[in-house]
Amino acid sequence: MALSDTFLWGGALAANQAEGGWGEDGRGWVVTDVLRRHPNADNDDFAALHAVTLESIAEAKADPDPTYFPKRRGIDFVHRYREDLALFAEMGFSVLRVSILWSRLYPTGEELEPNEAGVAYYLDLFEEMQRLGIQPLVTLSHFDAPLELAVTRNGWLDRATIALFERFARTCFEKFGHLVKMWISFNEIDGMERHPFTSGGIIEETVTETSITQACYTALHHQFVAGASATRMLRELHPDAQMGCMITMLTTYPRTCHPDDVAATRAKERLLYMCSDVQAGGSYSPIVLRQLAEMGVTVPFEEGDAELLRENTADFVSFSYYMSMTESVDPNAERTPGNTVLGVKNPYLGSSEWGWQIDPIGLRISLLDLYDRYRKPLFIVENGLGMRDTVDADGRIRDDYRVEYFRAHFEQMIQAVDEGVDLMGYTSWGPIDLVSSSTSQMSKRYGFIHVDLDDLGNGTLERRRKDSFHWYRQVIESNGSNLN
Repeated sequence: MALSDTFLWGGALAANQAEGGWGEDGRGWVVTDVLRRHPNADNDDFAALHAVTLESIAEAKADPDPTYFPKRRGIDFVHRYREDLALFAEMGFSVLRVSILWSRLYPTGEELEPNEAGVAYYLDLFEEMQRLGIQPLVTLSHFDAPLELAVTRNGWLDRATIALFERFARTCFEKFGHLVKMWISFNEIDGMERHPFTSGGIIEETVTETSITQACYTALHHQFVAGASATRMLRELHPDAQMGCMITMLTTYPRTCHPDDVAATRAKERLLYMCSDVQAGGSYSPIVLRQLAEMGVTVPFEEGDAELLRENTADFVSFSYYMSMTESVDPNAERTPGNTVLGVKNPYLGSSEWGWQIDPIGLRISLLDLYDRYRKPLFIVENGLGMRDTVDADGRIRDDYRVEYFRAHFEQMIQAVDEGVDLMGYTSWGPIDLVSSSTSQMSKRYGFIHVDLDDLGNGTLERRRKDSFHWYRQVIESNGSNLN
Protein backbone atom coordinates (compact mmCIF):
# COMPACT_ATOMS: atom_id res chain seq x y z
CA MET A 1 0.00 0.00 0.00
CA ALA A 2 0.97 3.69 -0.17
CA LEU A 3 -0.32 7.10 0.74
CA SER A 4 -3.46 8.12 -1.14
CA ASP A 5 -3.36 10.59 -4.01
CA THR A 6 -5.32 13.02 -1.82
CA PHE A 7 -2.76 12.93 1.00
CA LEU A 8 -1.84 16.47 2.07
CA TRP A 9 1.81 17.43 2.57
CA GLY A 10 2.90 20.70 4.10
CA GLY A 11 3.98 22.58 7.20
CA ALA A 12 2.57 24.34 10.26
CA LEU A 13 2.99 27.82 11.77
CA ALA A 14 1.45 29.75 14.67
CA ALA A 15 0.61 33.42 14.33
CA ASN A 16 2.07 34.33 17.72
CA GLN A 17 5.45 32.80 16.82
CA ALA A 18 5.74 33.90 13.20
CA GLU A 19 3.67 36.94 12.30
CA GLY A 20 5.19 39.80 14.27
CA GLY A 21 3.64 43.15 13.39
CA TRP A 22 3.22 43.97 17.07
CA GLY A 23 1.65 47.38 17.58
CA GLU A 24 0.67 47.74 13.91
CA ASP A 25 -2.71 48.04 12.18
CA GLY A 26 -4.72 47.84 15.38
CA ARG A 27 -3.29 44.49 16.51
CA GLY A 28 -3.89 44.05 20.24
CA TRP A 29 -1.76 42.45 22.93
CA VAL A 30 -1.81 38.66 23.30
CA VAL A 31 -0.59 36.59 26.22
CA THR A 32 2.64 35.58 24.49
CA ASP A 33 3.65 39.21 23.93
CA VAL A 34 4.63 39.46 27.59
CA LEU A 35 6.66 36.24 27.80
CA ARG A 36 10.28 37.21 28.28
CA ARG A 37 13.07 35.17 26.72
CA HIS A 38 14.65 33.63 29.77
CA PRO A 39 18.47 33.71 30.10
CA ASN A 40 18.27 30.02 31.04
CA ALA A 41 16.03 29.16 28.08
CA ASP A 42 18.09 26.11 27.15
CA ASN A 43 16.56 24.33 30.15
CA ASP A 44 13.25 24.19 28.25
CA ASP A 45 11.22 24.34 31.48
CA PHE A 46 7.96 25.39 29.86
CA ALA A 47 6.09 26.03 33.10
CA ALA A 48 8.82 28.25 34.55
CA LEU A 49 9.34 30.15 31.31
CA HIS A 50 5.61 30.84 31.01
CA ALA A 51 4.92 31.85 34.61
CA VAL A 52 3.64 35.42 34.91
CA THR A 53 2.25 37.80 37.52
CA LEU A 54 0.28 41.02 37.24
CA GLU A 55 3.50 42.85 38.06
CA SER A 56 5.50 41.07 35.34
CA ILE A 57 2.73 41.76 32.81
CA ALA A 58 2.73 45.47 33.66
CA GLU A 59 6.53 45.61 33.39
CA ALA A 60 6.45 43.81 30.04
CA LYS A 61 3.81 46.14 28.63
CA ALA A 62 5.87 49.15 29.71
CA ASP A 63 8.94 47.82 27.86
CA PRO A 64 8.66 48.64 24.14
CA ASP A 65 11.93 46.84 23.26
CA PRO A 66 11.17 43.47 21.60
CA THR A 67 14.72 42.21 22.25
CA TYR A 68 13.62 40.14 25.22
CA PHE A 69 10.07 39.57 23.96
CA PRO A 70 10.79 37.78 20.66
CA LYS A 71 7.21 36.78 19.84
CA ARG A 72 6.35 40.44 19.32
CA ARG A 73 8.54 40.41 16.21
CA GLY A 74 8.31 36.74 15.20
CA ILE A 75 9.95 36.28 11.80
CA ASP A 76 7.98 39.15 10.24
CA PHE A 77 5.67 36.74 8.43
CA VAL A 78 2.94 39.38 8.45
CA HIS A 79 5.02 41.40 5.97
CA ARG A 80 6.86 38.57 4.21
CA TYR A 81 4.14 35.97 3.78
CA ARG A 82 4.19 36.15 -0.02
CA GLU A 83 7.92 35.38 -0.07
CA ASP A 84 7.48 32.54 2.41
CA LEU A 85 4.44 31.09 0.66
CA ALA A 86 6.39 31.06 -2.59
CA LEU A 87 9.08 28.97 -0.89
CA PHE A 88 6.46 26.59 0.47
CA ALA A 89 4.95 26.27 -3.00
CA GLU A 90 8.42 25.55 -4.38
CA MET A 91 8.62 22.60 -1.97
CA GLY A 92 5.27 21.40 -3.28
CA PHE A 93 3.07 22.08 -0.27
CA SER A 94 -0.58 21.21 -0.74
CA VAL A 95 -1.50 22.43 2.77
CA LEU A 96 -0.25 24.99 5.26
CA ARG A 97 -1.44 25.12 8.83
CA VAL A 98 -1.67 28.66 10.19
CA SER A 99 -3.57 30.33 13.01
CA ILE A 100 -5.59 33.52 13.22
CA LEU A 101 -4.42 35.90 15.92
CA TRP A 102 -7.57 36.66 17.92
CA SER A 103 -6.31 40.14 18.87
CA ARG A 104 -5.59 41.04 15.25
CA LEU A 105 -9.35 40.86 14.68
CA TYR A 106 -10.54 41.85 18.17
CA PRO A 107 -7.71 43.73 19.94
CA THR A 108 -9.02 43.24 23.48
CA GLY A 109 -11.46 40.44 22.72
CA GLU A 110 -14.36 42.63 23.84
CA GLU A 111 -15.01 44.72 20.69
CA LEU A 112 -18.33 44.40 18.91
CA GLU A 113 -16.90 44.74 15.40
CA PRO A 114 -13.67 43.29 13.95
CA ASN A 115 -10.59 45.29 13.07
CA GLU A 116 -10.84 45.67 9.29
CA ALA A 117 -7.05 45.82 8.82
CA GLY A 118 -6.78 42.39 10.43
CA VAL A 119 -9.56 41.00 8.25
CA ALA A 120 -7.82 42.37 5.14
CA TYR A 121 -4.51 40.75 6.10
CA TYR A 122 -5.97 37.27 6.51
CA LEU A 123 -8.02 37.60 3.33
CA ASP A 124 -4.85 38.43 1.43
CA LEU A 125 -3.02 35.53 3.09
CA PHE A 126 -5.68 32.95 2.22
CA GLU A 127 -6.17 34.28 -1.30
CA GLU A 128 -2.43 34.02 -1.97
CA MET A 129 -2.42 30.47 -0.64
CA GLN A 130 -5.32 29.61 -2.93
CA ARG A 131 -3.49 31.14 -5.89
CA LEU A 132 -0.48 28.91 -5.16
CA GLY A 133 -2.58 25.77 -4.73
CA ILE A 134 -1.98 25.53 -0.97
CA GLN A 135 -4.99 24.65 1.18
CA PRO A 136 -5.26 26.53 4.48
CA LEU A 137 -5.65 24.46 7.63
CA VAL A 138 -6.57 27.14 10.16
CA THR A 139 -6.40 27.00 13.95
CA LEU A 140 -8.74 29.41 15.71
CA SER A 141 -6.85 29.52 19.01
CA HIS A 142 -3.13 28.80 19.22
CA PHE A 143 -1.75 30.08 22.55
CA ASP A 144 -2.84 33.64 21.76
CA ALA A 145 -5.74 34.74 23.94
CA PRO A 146 -6.06 38.54 24.07
CA LEU A 147 -4.02 39.77 27.03
CA GLU A 148 -6.84 42.04 28.16
CA LEU A 149 -9.07 39.01 28.72
CA ALA A 150 -6.39 37.45 30.92
CA VAL A 151 -6.10 40.59 33.06
CA THR A 152 -9.80 41.46 33.34
CA ARG A 153 -11.49 38.03 33.19
CA ASN A 154 -8.72 35.55 33.99
CA GLY A 155 -9.18 34.31 30.46
CA TRP A 156 -11.10 31.08 30.02
CA LEU A 157 -11.83 30.78 33.71
CA ASP A 158 -14.70 33.20 33.04
CA ARG A 159 -17.53 31.42 31.22
CA ALA A 160 -18.39 34.72 29.50
CA THR A 161 -15.25 34.23 27.39
CA ILE A 162 -17.19 31.57 25.45
CA ALA A 163 -19.46 34.21 23.91
CA LEU A 164 -16.49 36.40 23.00
CA PHE A 165 -14.84 33.46 21.28
CA GLU A 166 -18.06 32.65 19.45
CA ARG A 167 -18.10 36.20 18.05
CA PHE A 168 -14.48 35.79 16.92
CA ALA A 169 -15.18 32.37 15.36
CA ARG A 170 -18.26 33.64 13.53
CA THR A 171 -16.20 36.48 12.05
CA CYS A 172 -13.58 34.00 10.85
CA PHE A 173 -16.19 31.73 9.25
CA GLU A 174 -18.11 34.60 7.63
CA LYS A 175 -15.04 36.46 6.35
CA PHE A 176 -12.79 33.56 5.36
CA GLY A 177 -15.06 30.52 5.09
CA HIS A 178 -15.18 30.67 1.28
CA LEU A 179 -11.38 30.18 1.27
CA VAL A 180 -10.86 27.87 4.27
CA LYS A 181 -12.43 24.40 4.41
CA MET A 182 -10.37 22.83 7.22
CA TRP A 183 -10.33 24.24 10.74
CA ILE A 184 -8.99 23.31 14.18
CA SER A 185 -10.64 24.77 17.26
CA PHE A 186 -7.86 24.84 19.90
CA ASN A 187 -4.18 24.02 19.64
CA GLU A 188 -2.98 21.33 22.09
CA ILE A 189 -6.05 21.86 24.25
CA ASP A 190 -4.75 19.37 26.81
CA GLY A 191 -2.02 21.82 27.89
CA MET A 192 -4.22 23.85 30.23
CA GLU A 193 -2.86 22.47 33.49
CA ARG A 194 0.74 22.45 32.19
CA HIS A 195 0.69 26.11 31.14
CA PRO A 196 -2.52 27.85 32.25
CA PHE A 197 -1.47 31.35 31.18
CA THR A 198 -0.53 30.38 27.63
CA SER A 199 -3.41 27.97 27.05
CA GLY A 200 -6.11 29.66 29.07
CA GLY A 201 -5.07 33.21 29.89
CA ILE A 202 -5.12 32.30 33.59
CA ILE A 203 -2.94 34.37 35.94
CA GLU A 204 -2.37 32.05 38.86
CA GLU A 205 -1.95 34.71 41.55
CA THR A 206 -5.43 36.05 40.84
CA VAL A 207 -7.11 32.66 41.27
CA THR A 208 -8.42 33.10 44.81
CA GLU A 209 -11.83 31.43 45.04
CA THR A 210 -10.70 27.97 44.01
CA SER A 211 -7.55 25.88 43.51
CA ILE A 212 -5.43 26.38 40.40
CA THR A 213 -6.19 22.77 39.45
CA GLN A 214 -9.94 23.40 39.59
CA ALA A 215 -9.44 26.66 37.69
CA CYS A 216 -7.62 24.84 34.88
CA TYR A 217 -10.31 22.20 34.44
CA THR A 218 -13.04 24.84 34.59
CA ALA A 219 -11.28 26.78 31.82
CA LEU A 220 -10.76 23.58 29.85
CA HIS A 221 -14.47 22.74 30.03
CA HIS A 222 -15.29 26.23 28.81
CA GLN A 223 -13.00 25.63 25.82
CA PHE A 224 -14.72 22.31 25.11
CA VAL A 225 -18.08 24.09 25.07
CA ALA A 226 -16.73 26.91 22.90
CA GLY A 227 -15.19 24.44 20.46
CA ALA A 228 -18.46 22.51 20.13
CA SER A 229 -20.36 25.77 19.63
CA ALA A 230 -17.89 26.81 16.90
CA THR A 231 -18.29 23.41 15.25
CA ARG A 232 -22.08 23.81 15.18
CA MET A 233 -21.71 27.32 13.78
CA LEU A 234 -19.31 26.20 11.05
CA ARG A 235 -21.72 23.46 9.91
CA GLU A 236 -24.55 25.97 9.72
CA LEU A 237 -22.53 28.50 7.72
CA HIS A 238 -20.36 26.15 5.62
CA PRO A 239 -21.69 22.58 5.50
CA ASP A 240 -18.81 21.56 3.23
CA ALA A 241 -16.14 22.53 5.78
CA GLN A 242 -14.55 20.34 8.47
CA MET A 243 -13.65 21.07 12.08
CA GLY A 244 -10.93 19.10 13.82
CA CYS A 245 -9.76 18.85 17.40
CA MET A 246 -6.11 18.74 18.44
CA ILE A 247 -4.13 17.23 21.30
CA THR A 248 -0.49 16.95 22.26
CA MET A 249 0.23 13.28 21.66
CA LEU A 250 2.35 12.56 24.72
CA THR A 251 2.82 8.86 24.06
CA THR A 252 3.86 7.33 27.38
CA TYR A 253 5.24 3.89 28.23
CA PRO A 254 5.52 2.34 31.69
CA ARG A 255 9.11 2.76 32.87
CA THR A 256 9.06 -0.85 34.07
CA CYS A 257 6.57 -3.70 33.96
CA HIS A 258 5.83 -3.21 37.65
CA PRO A 259 2.04 -2.92 37.95
CA ASP A 260 2.36 0.37 39.83
CA ASP A 261 4.22 1.92 36.88
CA VAL A 262 1.62 0.54 34.48
CA ALA A 263 -1.24 1.93 36.59
CA ALA A 264 0.41 5.36 36.81
CA THR A 265 0.87 5.39 33.04
CA ARG A 266 -2.76 4.50 32.41
CA ALA A 267 -3.98 7.23 34.76
CA LYS A 268 -1.83 9.77 32.93
CA GLU A 269 -3.12 8.57 29.55
CA ARG A 270 -6.75 8.88 30.62
CA LEU A 271 -6.37 12.60 31.33
CA LEU A 272 -4.70 13.12 27.94
CA TYR A 273 -7.38 11.16 26.07
CA MET A 274 -10.10 12.99 28.01
CA CYS A 275 -9.55 15.97 25.70
CA SER A 276 -10.03 14.00 22.50
CA ASP A 277 -12.76 11.83 24.07
CA VAL A 278 -14.85 14.94 24.78
CA GLN A 279 -14.20 16.60 21.43
CA ALA A 280 -14.23 13.55 19.15
CA GLY A 281 -16.45 11.27 21.22
CA GLY A 282 -18.84 13.82 22.69
CA SER A 283 -18.60 13.12 26.42
CA TYR A 284 -16.38 12.72 29.46
CA SER A 285 -15.55 9.17 30.48
CA PRO A 286 -17.17 8.21 33.81
CA ILE A 287 -13.78 6.88 34.91
CA VAL A 288 -12.14 10.23 34.17
CA LEU A 289 -14.88 12.11 36.04
CA ARG A 290 -14.16 9.89 39.05
CA GLN A 291 -10.43 10.49 38.64
CA LEU A 292 -11.02 14.25 38.53
CA ALA A 293 -13.21 14.07 41.63
CA GLU A 294 -10.38 12.33 43.48
CA MET A 295 -8.21 15.31 42.45
CA GLY A 296 -10.77 17.67 43.98
CA VAL A 297 -12.10 18.79 40.59
CA THR A 298 -15.74 19.26 39.62
CA VAL A 299 -16.56 19.79 35.94
CA PRO A 300 -18.79 22.92 35.79
CA PHE A 301 -21.58 21.61 33.56
CA GLU A 302 -24.40 24.02 32.83
CA GLU A 303 -27.70 23.25 31.19
CA GLY A 304 -27.23 22.31 27.54
CA ASP A 305 -23.48 21.60 27.77
CA ALA A 306 -23.76 17.81 27.56
CA GLU A 307 -26.09 17.95 24.57
CA LEU A 308 -23.90 20.51 22.78
CA LEU A 309 -20.78 18.36 23.25
CA ARG A 310 -22.58 15.18 22.19
CA GLU A 311 -24.08 16.64 19.00
CA ASN A 312 -21.09 18.64 17.72
CA THR A 313 -18.08 16.36 17.70
CA ALA A 314 -14.96 16.91 15.62
CA ASP A 315 -14.77 15.67 12.04
CA PHE A 316 -11.14 14.64 12.40
CA VAL A 317 -8.56 14.22 15.15
CA SER A 318 -5.29 16.08 14.76
CA PHE A 319 -2.26 16.00 17.01
CA SER A 320 1.30 17.06 17.55
CA TYR A 321 3.96 14.41 18.00
CA TYR A 322 7.59 15.15 18.81
CA MET A 323 8.68 12.59 21.37
CA SER A 324 7.58 9.91 23.80
CA MET A 325 8.29 9.47 27.47
CA THR A 326 7.91 6.92 30.24
CA GLU A 327 6.15 7.07 33.60
CA SER A 328 7.17 5.65 36.97
CA VAL A 329 6.08 5.88 40.57
CA ASP A 330 9.75 5.98 41.58
CA PRO A 331 10.35 9.54 42.87
CA ASN A 332 14.04 9.23 42.02
CA ALA A 333 13.50 8.30 38.37
CA GLU A 334 15.44 10.65 36.07
CA ARG A 335 13.20 13.09 34.21
CA THR A 336 13.83 14.89 30.95
CA PRO A 337 12.10 17.78 29.12
CA GLY A 338 9.62 17.28 26.33
CA ASN A 339 6.84 19.15 24.59
CA THR A 340 5.65 21.38 27.49
CA VAL A 341 6.09 18.53 29.97
CA LEU A 342 8.69 16.62 31.98
CA GLY A 343 8.71 12.84 31.62
CA VAL A 344 10.77 9.97 32.94
CA LYS A 345 13.76 9.36 30.71
CA ASN A 346 13.72 6.32 28.44
CA PRO A 347 17.19 4.71 28.38
CA TYR A 348 16.56 3.18 24.95
CA LEU A 349 16.12 6.49 23.09
CA GLY A 350 18.37 9.30 21.99
CA SER A 351 17.56 12.94 22.61
CA SER A 352 17.79 16.33 20.96
CA GLU A 353 20.00 19.04 22.44
CA TRP A 354 16.98 20.22 24.43
CA GLY A 355 16.37 16.78 25.93
CA TRP A 356 13.37 15.78 23.79
CA GLN A 357 13.59 12.02 23.27
CA ILE A 358 13.41 10.88 19.65
CA ASP A 359 11.05 7.96 19.04
CA PRO A 360 9.82 7.38 15.45
CA ILE A 361 8.12 4.11 16.37
CA GLY A 362 6.11 6.06 18.93
CA LEU A 363 4.49 7.95 16.06
CA ARG A 364 3.19 4.70 14.56
CA ILE A 365 1.98 3.57 17.98
CA SER A 366 0.18 6.89 18.40
CA LEU A 367 -1.50 6.69 15.01
CA LEU A 368 -2.70 3.15 15.60
CA ASP A 369 -3.97 3.93 19.11
CA LEU A 370 -5.82 7.09 18.07
CA TYR A 371 -7.45 5.55 15.02
CA ASP A 372 -8.44 2.42 16.91
CA ARG A 373 -9.99 4.61 19.62
CA TYR A 374 -11.95 7.09 17.46
CA ARG A 375 -12.30 5.59 13.94
CA LYS A 376 -12.12 9.13 12.56
CA PRO A 377 -9.60 10.50 10.05
CA LEU A 378 -6.33 11.61 11.66
CA PHE A 379 -4.03 14.49 10.78
CA ILE A 380 -0.44 14.91 12.00
CA VAL A 381 -0.30 18.68 12.31
CA GLU A 382 3.01 19.09 14.17
CA ASN A 383 6.18 17.01 14.08
CA GLY A 384 9.77 18.14 13.85
CA LEU A 385 13.22 18.50 15.36
CA GLY A 386 14.54 21.64 17.05
CA MET A 387 18.30 21.95 16.59
CA ARG A 388 21.03 24.56 16.29
CA ASP A 389 21.97 24.93 12.63
CA THR A 390 25.27 26.19 11.22
CA VAL A 391 25.60 28.23 8.03
CA ASP A 392 28.82 27.06 6.37
CA ALA A 393 31.26 29.39 4.68
CA ASP A 394 29.71 28.55 1.31
CA GLY A 395 26.27 29.54 2.61
CA ARG A 396 25.00 25.97 2.78
CA ILE A 397 23.18 24.50 5.77
CA ARG A 398 23.90 20.79 5.98
CA ASP A 399 21.15 19.53 8.29
CA ASP A 400 21.42 15.79 7.72
CA TYR A 401 20.22 15.23 11.30
CA ARG A 402 16.86 16.79 10.38
CA VAL A 403 16.55 14.65 7.25
CA GLU A 404 17.24 11.53 9.29
CA TYR A 405 14.63 12.52 11.88
CA PHE A 406 11.94 13.03 9.25
CA ARG A 407 12.89 9.95 7.24
CA ALA A 408 12.52 7.71 10.27
CA HIS A 409 9.18 9.26 11.22
CA PHE A 410 7.81 9.10 7.66
CA GLU A 411 8.67 5.41 7.45
CA GLN A 412 6.64 4.74 10.59
CA MET A 413 3.80 7.00 9.41
CA ILE A 414 3.51 5.14 6.13
CA GLN A 415 3.63 1.80 7.92
CA ALA A 416 0.71 2.91 10.11
CA VAL A 417 -1.28 3.78 6.99
CA ASP A 418 -0.42 0.35 5.58
CA GLU A 419 -1.83 -1.14 8.80
CA GLY A 420 -5.17 0.57 8.23
CA VAL A 421 -4.96 4.11 9.65
CA ASP A 422 -6.99 6.75 7.78
CA LEU A 423 -4.52 9.65 7.64
CA MET A 424 -5.48 12.93 5.95
CA GLY A 425 -2.07 14.56 5.86
CA TYR A 426 1.10 15.72 7.50
CA THR A 427 2.34 19.22 8.36
CA SER A 428 5.84 19.60 9.78
CA TRP A 429 6.61 21.99 12.59
CA GLY A 430 7.71 24.48 11.47
CA PRO A 431 8.71 24.54 7.81
CA ILE A 432 10.55 27.83 8.35
CA ASP A 433 12.55 28.83 11.44
CA LEU A 434 10.42 30.73 13.94
CA VAL A 435 10.41 31.73 17.59
CA SER A 436 10.22 28.70 19.86
CA SER A 437 6.96 28.36 21.75
CA SER A 438 8.55 26.93 24.88
CA THR A 439 11.78 28.95 25.15
CA SER A 440 11.20 32.02 22.92
CA GLN A 441 14.49 31.27 21.18
CA MET A 442 15.38 31.53 17.50
CA SER A 443 18.43 29.31 17.94
CA LYS A 444 16.17 26.29 18.48
CA ARG A 445 15.46 25.85 14.78
CA TYR A 446 12.93 23.53 13.14
CA GLY A 447 12.69 24.79 9.59
CA PHE A 448 13.57 23.61 6.11
CA ILE A 449 14.14 27.33 5.54
CA HIS A 450 16.69 29.27 7.58
CA VAL A 451 15.82 32.76 8.84
CA ASP A 452 18.76 35.06 9.55
CA LEU A 453 17.77 36.13 13.05
CA ASP A 454 19.36 35.38 16.40
CA ASP A 455 17.92 35.15 19.90
CA LEU A 456 18.36 38.90 20.48
CA GLY A 457 16.73 39.89 17.22
CA ASN A 458 19.91 40.59 15.29
CA GLY A 459 19.98 39.63 11.62
CA THR A 460 18.69 40.48 8.18
CA LEU A 461 15.63 38.14 8.19
CA GLU A 462 16.99 36.71 4.92
CA ARG A 463 15.48 33.34 4.01
CA ARG A 464 17.85 30.53 2.94
CA ARG A 465 17.06 26.98 1.81
CA LYS A 466 18.62 24.23 3.93
CA ASP A 467 19.61 20.83 2.56
CA SER A 468 16.42 19.43 4.11
CA PHE A 469 14.39 21.83 1.92
CA HIS A 470 15.42 19.95 -1.22
CA TRP A 471 14.96 16.55 0.43
CA TYR A 472 11.41 17.37 1.61
CA ARG A 473 10.51 18.60 -1.88
CA GLN A 474 11.60 15.22 -3.24
CA VAL A 475 9.51 13.40 -0.64
CA ILE A 476 6.43 15.42 -1.54
CA GLU A 477 6.98 14.95 -5.28
CA SER A 478 7.07 11.18 -4.77
CA ASN A 479 4.16 11.27 -2.26
CA GLY A 480 6.41 9.55 0.26
CA SER A 481 7.62 6.75 -1.99
CA ASN A 482 11.16 8.16 -2.17
CA LEU A 483 12.65 8.83 1.26
CA ASN A 484 16.30 8.49 0.20
